[in-house]
Amino acid sequence: MSDAKANQSSASEKKAKDRESREQTPTSSEKSLAPKERDSVAEHGGLSSLAIYSVILREGEEELQRPNISLWWSGVAAGAGISTSVLVEGIIRANMGSDHPYLTLIESLGYAFGFVLVILCRLQLFTENTITVVLPVLADPTRKQFYSAARLWAIVLAANLCGTFLTAAIATHWSILTADTLAAILEISRHLATLTPTETFLRGIPSGFFIAAMVWMLPSAKGSKVLVIIMFTWLIAAGGFTHVIAGSNEIFTLVLNGEMNIFTAFIYHIAPVLIGNVLGGTGLFAMLAYGQVQEEM
Repeated sequence: MSDAKANQSSASEKKAKDRESREQTPTSSEKSLAPKERDSVAEHGGLSSLAIYSVILREGEEELQRPNISLWWSGVAAGAGISTSVLVEGIIRANMGSDHPYLTLIESLGYAFGFVLVILCRLQLFTENTITVVLPVLADPTRKQFYSAARLWAIVLAANLCGTFLTAAIATHWSILTADTLAAILEISRHLATLTPTETFLRGIPSGFFIAAMVWMLPSAKGSKVLVIIMFTWLIAAGGFTHVIAGSNEIFTLVLNGEMNIFTAFIYHIAPVLIGNVLGGTGLFAMLAYGQVQEEM
């Protein structure tokens, strides 16, 4: 076993030296450039797939080591923060009217607010972890790694749902929203509730894929992170795709308003979206992301 690991380490070092050699060898056009111009070319070069993978892998390894209590409170805050998406959508709908011809396209911009808040605040959102903490497991598929990933997923998912439930309760019963805004949120929530379990599951797959793709893009986005987040989350909302955490706020709003029981909420609405998001984020994107770099390591 030690010989196999030594050979693997030697092969990895050789691949790293080959990449370094290619980077230091100027192309035919770069030979005509002055040294400062070559430095400028190097600065404007994008991160390689392996470099992006390494950034996310390191983040995932750090997340897997976080204490339970830290994951819990970060997850609760993320659940509360992501509920901003539903709030802003409701505000836009209440002010534009339900009969506006471009309501869906404009309203979907509001969906991005909660994701911008959660991601830039570095809070624990379950759907981000469908790729971030999965890469360390794929790189080192041991029992300990599987346990650590399952622990994080369970804590963060429960915390996220707790956060969305609390914000739904506040919005429904504490009279902090105007009647028009609350009515608009309920209207949005009722539309989501009309989807069958099969529809919510299938629409959750692209959503999970897009969130994972967004996480993969952020390390190379540099000063455009907000734009990247808005683009992909707007696409999720405008396309009618489903997101388990943001959608749970809408479903819990109906539960707390007396329009749905908690059993129906979890079995027919939250669970199918959860499975779809995991399949799209982990089953599709994480596997593809790992597959494109594993031979370069």
